Amino acid sequence: IVYVDATQGWEAITGVNDHTSSKAIAAPSYDIEFLVVAGGGGGGSQGYGPGGGAGGYIESTQTVQSGFAITIAVGDGGAGGVADPNSEAEEGGDSSISGSGITDKTADGGGGGGRGPEGGAGHDGGSGGGGGPASNGGSATAGQGYDGGAGVDTASNYGNGGGGGSSAVGADGTGSTGGDGGNGTANDITGSSVTYAGGGGGGVYQGSSGIEGSGGTGGGGDAGNAGGDNDGDDGTDGLGGGGGGASRQGGIGGQDGGDGGSGIVILRMLSANYSTTVSGNETPIVDGDYTVLKFINTGGGSYTT
Repeated sequence: IVYVDATQGWEAITGVNDHTSSKAIAAPSYDIEFLVVAGGGGGGSQGYGPGGGAGGYIESTQTVQSGFAITIAVGDGGAGGVADPNSEAEEGGDSSISGSGITDKTADGGGGGGRGPEGGAGHDGGSGGGGGPASNGGSATAGQGYDGGAGVDTASNYGNGGGGGSSAVGADGTGSTGGDGGNGTANDITGSSVTYAGGGGGGVYQGSSGIEGSGGTGGGGDAGNAGGDNDGDDGTDGLGGGGGGASRQGGIGGQDGGDGGSGIVILRMLSANYSTTVSGNETPIVDGDYTVLKFINTGGGSYTT
């Protein structure tokens, strides 16, 4: 009689005629590549709108044994600030992988942009949110992203800081421009190169002569147009981009910050090892000899190795 316990990684073999032997045998193992990107932070409002920070970005390759359940969580984007002087942009939600037999990994949600007219430092997060007038950007989680840019109040068209991205800091605002969002990181885990986790652009206050900040590559939202549509653009869902900050020309426009984009978790493994036991993801992608699972639903999911 043969007894197998894959969750414990051993096999016991019982012989006949009362002769019993046991031998520790490791369960079959294989490598999985993981990409974990959190939700981006929301952009600031009221025309003093710093950009939201990108969601935290983590790459990991781990050797797993068969028979273990991996739980996947996908963070939603943080809400942008609304046209109210007391409104705060929100941080993005965390994304994670966890379970027995792996090293848990949690990507922190992106920091929201600093508060409106009174100014305010950017919020900390996977990447830091941009700072409002005369305020510093938020700090990033080490190894997951970069800090947000600072805002200034030295001129009538003062600009707010851009949100940090996964590969670059958010740019500082100037007397006439909002800071650009920090760029994201290109990754080909799906079989084609995609850039993830860009920061949101910083808005600029007052007058069409001001120039709003652009969102960073990887789904960062552009800041509102100082001479037109003043609301910040949303970060891109599934990329973890930060929301763009609001701009302002006089009293024109609603001046809402953009929402951060939702995150994503991706698994890649040899198709020969793929167990097919999976929930909460898109249809698996076949890339040559590999199977790719993309989890984009913020309800999360699971995969059994």
